Amino acid sequence: MQAEIERLFDEKPAAYTEAHRRLFYEFQDALNEGRVRAAEPDPRSASGWRVNAWVKKGILLGFRMGVSIDMSVGELSFRDKDTYPLRRAGSEVRVVPGGSSIRSGCYIGKGVVCMPPMFINVGAYVDDGTMVDSHALVGSCAQVGKNCHVSAASQIGGVLEPVGAMPVVVEDDVLIGGNCGVYEGTVVKRRAVLGTGTILNRSTPVYDVVRGVVHRATADEPLVIPEQAVVIAGARAITIGPGKDWGLSVYTPVIVKYRDDKTDAKIQLEDLLR
Repeated sequence: MQAEIERLFDEKPAAYTEAHRRLFYEFQDALNEGRVRAAEPDPRSASGWRVNAWVKKGILLGFRMGVSIDMSVGELSFRDKDTYPLRRAGSEVRVVPGGSSIRSGCYIGKGVVCMPPMFINVGAYVDDGTMVDSHALVGSCAQVGKNCHVSAASQIGGVLEPVGAMPVVVEDDVLIGGNCGVYEGTVVKRRAVLGTGTILNRSTPVYDVVRGVVHRATADEPLVIPEQAVVIAGARAITIGPGKDWGLSVYTPVIVKYRDDKTDAKIQLEDLLR
């Protein structure tokens, strides 16, 4: 499948045939079933993850060959590519009524809970037991592990292009607080906690006041939040120029502790909602 997808992506035909569409739908089924994914664990990588660029090419092929059709439901008017209908959740996924949607071409594990309204985009991978809360977004190709909680109004950023770019990765047992934003290929390692309003991206360093180090993205590697880190939204004083004179500070995330029994006690209430 990989070779056929890459050939069709690189050698665009004058018109897409039924055979091309069958190939795409086989690929989409593999995404829905979790047999292929946009990124996967790789112990040889510094971040612990690697990108599967060919999977992103397959997703983009769906947009290329799709045609815009009416997807209205009752009096609600929608139009989208026919290659990307809504994905039906299986009986082992709980989708609470109220305006949520999941696009076909993403994996939704057993026991996932979707609170309305939330959106999961094509290429995403949401593993068993995770809760995606109200007004939350899991972007295209984002990878979310087992037993995570993506709290209300949080955004797990997606990335389709360039095809070689790392999507956001959230590993197992991570708590993402309300109104957080995780973007630009950031990797949040297992059991980390992001406090309310934390924003993570490639351009903002994360100050670890526990270990005395600064975590940054590089030209070749994404920002990586260590295992069990507890991150909150903080500020860093401007030390030169008018900013210093005016007493200004700029936003920065801060690791204030590493997860312990007290942290676990504070966040265990999420299990009552499942």
